[in-house]
Amino acid sequence: MSHTHDPSHLSGHTHPPGGAGESYAARKHPEFVVLEIGESLGALILHTDPDMHGVEIEISPEHDRQRRSHKQVLERSINGSPAFTAVFDGLTAGTYTLWKHGHACAQVTIAGGSVSQLDWRAPEHERAPGPPEAAGVGSSPSPDAMGEA
Repeated sequence: MSHTHDPSHLSGHTHPPGGAGESYAARKHPEFVVLEIGESLGALILHTDPDMHGVEIEISPEHDRQRRSHKQVLERSINGSPAFTAVFDGLTAGTYTLWKHGHACAQVTIAGGSVSQLDWRAPEHERAPGPPEAAGVGSSPSPDAMGEA
């Protein structure tokens, strides 16, 4: 569930209440992710803490920061544990900027034919106590273990 933004639409993007975006993020996503990668295309898996569930993360090529697309952070399962991730695929090899709430937050380099991973989770000692099932999601999973977008 992604779409690009025209240059006049930079931030503050929301989906209408009750729209497909809201119900899509609200449910768990146990399906497998099918990634479009190839010789010049790569993908990014962004790992976040549960408090980012439903947040839209934008991505733009570094050479054209106005051309953004976005994905919501969704609840998935990795090796039987809950994981909150945004998955971007079909990215032409190059450097990208990630945006949260209209602010540039990170840069990442995507290589063709591979899956990059970026971890935005707080270090274990900084995390707020949560339910026991939230523990154990600190390892970087392989793409094969990833639940669907």
